Amino acid sequence: MIRLQPEPRDASAPTERDYISYSSISAYQSCPLRWYFKYVAGLPERSVSSSLVFGSAIHRSVEHHFNELLAGNEPPTLEALIGEYDRHWQETDESIVKFGKEDGRESLGPLAQRMLAAFQASTLARPEGHIIGVEEQLRGPIVPGCPDVLGRLDLLVETSDELIVTDLKTARSRWSSEQVDDQAGQLLLYSELVRHLAPQKRLRLRFAVVTKAKQPSVDLHEVAADPKKIDRTKRIVERVWRAIAAEHFFPSPSPMNCGGCPFREPCRKWTG
Repeated sequence: MIRLQPEPRDASAPTERDYISYSSISAYQSCPLRWYFKYVAGLPERSVSSSLVFGSAIHRSVEHHFNELLAGNEPPTLEALIGEYDRHWQETDESIVKFGKEDGRESLGPLAQRMLAAFQASTLARPEGHIIGVEEQLRGPIVPGCPDVLGRLDLLVETSDELIVTDLKTARSRWSSEQVDDQAGQLLLYSELVRHLAPQKRLRLRFAVVTKAKQPSVDLHEVAADPKKIDRTKRIVERVWRAIAAEHFFPSPSPMNCGGCPFREPCRKWTG
């Protein structure tokens, strides 16, 4: 269950955190003040976008599929996947879910069914090799001067000569090569966390993108484990952490950042 409204806590120093994640780093880059409200002040999130809950529900269904395969069972039916999707919504406090003008839980149901059916029909649902991890959590000290990096890997598959790391995304439309490049930092960091699992095998990194469309697609995008890009990503993490540790918190207003932000009220009251 997603904890949409964490218990408030007293503000604490950012340097007391013993780990960081890619999502945390991305959140700071998007809006440092929102990062402060969430990770330091611990303010409750009084709203959450329906797209976030929807994506998490799809993710839960796909996770269930791979867990069944990992356990040696037959692939679950579409009805079973929809059941997982529905359970996620049932466990969510819908009173704080912010829907779009044309969205609602009932209207999203048929879209979820189409997306899960497309997933079942895709090669992603039938991975070659052996599944060795689903929602696998790994952490390690991979960036000097920073806390451990924590990663949650959606799918780990091992073949005779490869270790394949797959991260699942949902998107309104198919990703371009530029979008893959923009998001590649996540998998590049993960590559540093998994290398020790199969050091003699080739490492493959890929995004699996399921589109929210009338006819959903499931696309696999490879990300090369380029040492120069990995080093660049680690340097970005290092510099973001320096800014966090120095408590450089300020708003970053924009239509994209502010529209669905759960901290709009405290942001307006913030005086610096």
